[in-house]
Amino acid sequence: MRERTFVDKITLYARSGKGGAGCVHFRREKYKAKGGPDGGHGGQGGHVIAEANPQLNTLLHLAYAPHVFAQNGDPGGPNQQKGKMGMSKKIPVPLGTLFREMPEKKIIAEVTRPGQEEKLLLGGKGGLGNAAFASATRQTPYYAQPGEPGEEKTFLVELKLLADVGLLGAPNAGKSTLLSVLTGANPRIASYPFTTLYPSLGVVSWETKNWDRNSFVMADLPGILPGASEGRGLGPRFLQHVERNRILLLMIAAWKEDLEGEYHQLIRELEAYNSQILQKPRVIVLSQTDLLSQEQFKKIRTWKAPRLDDPVCCVSSHNQEGLNMLKQTIWCRLNP
Repeated sequence: MRERTFVDKITLYARSGKGGAGCVHFRREKYKAKGGPDGGHGGQGGHVIAEANPQLNTLLHLAYAPHVFAQNGDPGGPNQQKGKMGMSKKIPVPLGTLFREMPEKKIIAEVTRPGQEEKLLLGGKGGLGNAAFASATRQTPYYAQPGEPGEEKTFLVELKLLADVGLLGAPNAGKSTLLSVLTGANPRIASYPFTTLYPSLGVVSWETKNWDRNSFVMADLPGILPGASEGRGLGPRFLQHVERNRILLLMIAAWKEDLEGEYHQLIRELEAYNSQILQKPRVIVLSQTDLLSQEQFKKIRTWKAPRLDDPVCCVSSHNQEGLNMLKQTIWCRLNP
């Protein structure tokens, strides 16, 4: 996923098709001068449908086409021919996409499963032809129904990435480097803060001793500064993606003097954004251990997280140390 192509929030205007008009027609054949009404019904207008596409991970394609229109239904014809239904318009979206109706921002649909389809707008019904209005007392109706209009709405479309593991930490905690080593993803990496401007996804996959293959999806999110939940840094825009993660990987640089303070700072920001996030399982990662002396490394190996059931893993992405233990720990948290 390239940084410049990641879009996770857009405004979309959509309109379903209107129904086709019913037909006013009378049967006229040789030897049947008054064959009676035979006008057909109009076709239904096309729907607007949100369709899950697991191959997508951004809303960029909708940003370039923010107007969606379904096809109108065709009018009815003679000999009770029904008009053709208008073609529905399907909107392909990534898994984890929300559709909110503007301006109330009420959630209309949520797409989370492969192959899932959600009707956002229904097409208008087709009008009845004059044959439907014939009766014993009204044998020659000269009218038919017009088609019903389609629906139109403006949606706020939001993407919340579906990932098993969410990487959280301060800028330059080593999140992007860890993702690249574990998954082969190619996020932007540099020695200055806020290198990661957009979320990156990668799949961690490895073979077990029994030749089974385990895998999970990991998301690298932009660094979280103190006050991120209130609008500082890049946190408020991307904390929404944490809501979809099954477990949280809290990364703290091992060379920090106050590990517990760094831990509580991350917890405070998550709680301020959405306290429900703290109910998720967590794994604590002390990264960049290659920068420590032997005495410092021995000391942090005995460090316990304030929440005692949070496992702590010491890793060095540069030296690729502790990575197997980290993968096994994450797998155990995902499959208790």
